[in-house]
Amino acid sequence: MWLRIKRILSNKTVMLRLAFTLAILLVVRIGSHITVPLFNTDAIVEFMANSGSFVAILNNFSGQSLERFSILALGISPYITASIAIQLLQMVIPQLKEWSEQGETGKQKTNQLTRYLAVGLAFLQGYALIIGVSTGPGTVLIPSLEASITSSGVRYLFYIYMALVMAGGTALMIWLAGLITKKGVGNGTSLLIVAGIVTSLPTMWTTLWTKYITNGTTGWSIVWFIVIMLLYFGILLGVVYMQIATRKIPVQYANRQGKSDSNIPMKLNSAGVIPVIFAQTIMSIPLTFASLSGGSTGNTWINNIFSSQKPIGFIIYVILIIVFTFFYSFMQINPEKIANNLSKSNAYVPGVRPGQDTQDFVAKLLFKITVIGTTYLVILAILPILTSVVFGFQGNEAQAITLGGTSLLIIVGVAIETTQQIETDASQTDYAGIFN
Repeated sequence: MWLRIKRILSNKTVMLRLAFTLAILLVVRIGSHITVPLFNTDAIVEFMANSGSFVAILNNFSGQSLERFSILALGISPYITASIAIQLLQMVIPQLKEWSEQGETGKQKTNQLTRYLAVGLAFLQGYALIIGVSTGPGTVLIPSLEASITSSGVRYLFYIYMALVMAGGTALMIWLAGLITKKGVGNGTSLLIVAGIVTSLPTMWTTLWTKYITNGTTGWSIVWFIVIMLLYFGILLGVVYMQIATRKIPVQYANRQGKSDSNIPMKLNSAGVIPVIFAQTIMSIPLTFASLSGGSTGNTWINNIFSSQKPIGFIIYVILIIVFTFFYSFMQINPEKIANNLSKSNAYVPGVRPGQDTQDFVAKLLFKITVIGTTYLVILAILPILTSVVFGFQGNEAQAITLGGTSLLIIVGVAIETTQQIETDASQTDYAGIFN
């Protein structure tokens, strides 16, 4: 391990790319404290206290920019939504499917369309958020401006202006993410999400310390604090293990003699975090619309059906994760494509006939792996709910203290991928130096 760290630290190219990435993340953190012009920040504080969990997810992903209603309040989330939508549309729209098969040219067209869609979604999302906040008791615009407005039409023009500023903030985030991917280390979009999520970790530690140490009244408070810490790090180790766990399919080439070490690696969690994000979004949108309309979801049928804290909502939440995990896993890994590629490469799986038998073998293996991955995702997704009930976390405590969940999965996954890329870049530079 120390040799790897030494190799990275001694590599000037990698260190410059790492410094560039950190500089971009610093710019993002500064931008997250710049409030949208003309907006009354007291209104968003009141709205966040009464909003649904979908707004809490956006706030977490944006690094608490939403609760400050900064120009980067929406973060990179609209781009993620647009990317997922484009991937799904490629299955039904021939033109998008054709682009996906055109190599680099098609990829550029798809990326451009995704960016346009993301900015459009950001505008709609920002405008809907402003309208929702305006239904609360406070005023959305700063008091001095609100007092001078006599027409409701003029007020909505200011709403459109603020929504355009928020869409511009999302466009800036997309551009910065592209710079990180091109000139920095790791995937820019993923790193911006992780940077936002990591900022919430100090709040969790502070909340736990205040609850069990500062305000603890008995000796058991310290014990519970230690238990929760051990549980958190235990979950962290488990997530790391599951993220790097793979099932390798051995491959033998007909034109090669002797033992072959070639294989096709298949991750146990090939779907990643996408199924949980899909499930959370679908479950949260009805609650969010209920709160945007100015109503309370506390004792309504919407809350009973779509809140994961309720029995019916909990069951629906788990079912959605299972369905999306199988759907996305088989969309990411195509058994028919793998079988065809092996046949074209004059390769085969030992003990399995080429063609249809290989396709069936890969499909059955993928199904078994997905069962394990689905179980893992379900357990990880419901851990925050179960731990909140077991340890009695309520209100702001439940939002701040998350043992497990999507956030931890994203942080670990991105950390592993970024570390692997840094090591790969350092090794490639070392090899290139041999010929200099």
